[in-house]
Amino acid sequence: MMNMCSVRDGDLTMKARIRDAAILLFGRRGASAISVRAVAEQAGASAALVIHHYGSKDALRRACDHHVLDAVFDEKDDLAAADLNAVIASWSDEENGRGPLLDYLARMLGDDTEASASLFDRLVDRTAAMLAAGMRDGTMRQSSDPRALAVILATQGVAPLLLHHHLRRALDGVDSRADVVRRLTVPLVELYTRGIHTDETILAAVRQASAADGSTPPAADHATGE
Repeated sequence: MMNMCSVRDGDLTMKARIRDAAILLFGRRGASAISVRAVAEQAGASAALVIHHYGSKDALRRACDHHVLDAVFDEKDDLAAADLNAVIASWSDEENGRGPLLDYLARMLGDDTEASASLFDRLVDRTAAMLAAGMRDGTMRQSSDPRALAVILATQGVAPLLLHHHLRRALDGVDSRADVVRRLTVPLVELYTRGIHTDETILAAVRQASAADGSTPPAADHATGE
C-alpha cells in the first residue's frame, strides 16, 4: 500500500511539474510556439509522459488555463474587495514564484479563447459587485452606466499585465512589474478620488451628445448603481 501511494504521489508531482513547465514556456512565447517535446524537456520528462498525463497539447493548455484561473480566484477570494491591481501588486512582491503566472495571465488575456473570456468576464463581474457595494454604502459616487464603469476599471486593472514592458519604459525605466504597480498606485487613486476636470463643462457636452445619439443608458441604472 505504501509503495502504491508513493507511485501515485510521484505521478501527481510529475503531472504538476509538467503543468508548471508548460505555464512557464507558454507564458514566455505562447502555446502555439511551444512543442510537447519542449515542455517535456523543461519538466525533465519525456514527451510520451506528457501525453500520458494530459492526452494532448490542447488538453495540457486547458489544464494550465484552469490552474491559473484557480490561482487568481482561489479560496481566499482575493478579488472580493479589490481589483486585479491589488493581486498583481501582492504577486509581484514574490515575483520569483508568481512571475510565470503573471506572464501566462498576460498571454491568456491576449488570446481569443474560452478561458480568456471567462477570466475577463469574472474580473468585470467582481469589479461591478465592488462598485455596486460602494454606491450602496455611499463610499463611491453613483454612475450613469455602472457596467461600463466596471469594464473600464477591469481593463485598467489588467493594463500592467498586458503593457508592463511599455509602462516600465514610459515610467523612466522602473525596474520591475511590482515597481510599475507601485508607481501608478497613488496617481490612480488620486484620479479615482478627485477626478481630473475642475468643472463639468466637458461632462455636460458629452452627456448631451450621448442623449442625442441614444447611447445614454436607462435612468434606472443611475438610480440603483447596479
